[in-house]
Amino acid sequence: MKKNFSTASRFNGLKIAITGANGTLGKSLIEVLKEKGAYVVGLTHTKKNNCNSNENTPDEWILWSCGKETLLSKSLANIDILIINHGFNPKGMIGSNEINRAIEINSLSHWRLIEIFDNLALSNNLKNDNSKEVWVNTSEAEIQIAFSPVYEITKRLIGELVSLKKSKSLIEKRHSFIIKKLILGPFKSELNPQGIMNPKFVAKKIIQKAEKDNYLIIVSPNPITYLIMPIVESIRILYIRFIYKIYSN
Repeated sequence: MKKNFSTASRFNGLKIAITGANGTLGKSLIEVLKEKGAYVVGLTHTKKNNCNSNENTPDEWILWSCGKETLLSKSLANIDILIINHGFNPKGMIGSNEINRAIEINSLSHWRLIEIFDNLALSNNLKNDNSKEVWVNTSEAEIQIAFSPVYEITKRLIGELVSLKKSKSLIEKRHSFIIKKLILGPFKSELNPQGIMNPKFVAKKIIQKAEKDNYLIIVSPNPITYLIMPIVESIRILYIRFIYKIYSN
């Protein structure tokens, strides 16, 4: 049976999980979502469940690690929205260790979580249960420089994979699995002290835009991003659907 959302917020009463919950943006998202009435689960590599609670502490902590995403299947089964927000920025480092770590964290781990959540959505759909929704933070680095070559490449990779998944959903006309892509400009954090935007402002904008049916959720001080990203995404999706149509005939 579908949940009845509050007239104040579609997130009221929903169970939402966030990776990177210990990060600056993760904490801000937790705070805003709790204000909206959501039950928030923090997925973290380092923090265990505790009794301390404040506005940016999730209602529940779950420990996990990259490469062991399948262990989260049971925990994600009852999650309505999964926000994939964790990441690694090696900045100017371009060694093999940094490349391998960035690919694993920024691309492969994201993709495995998307696939697990998609399979759970498919299973729920067969039971006439609720749909599931995933938001993937690919960042502006997907389409422009971020002064970190490895970060840009790995964000571009997951960005293109999300476009592929979106195209597949459109082809199959699936409504049980909803994808949103977060395209974020530089915000101030431990990883980016020079960030321009306030993370609480970014979190509020994300939630505000996610209230609607937007696929692309763009929050950036750069007006070019609002122009270029929808064009790039449309071209990708049209290309994928065109190629699919050719080979399926």
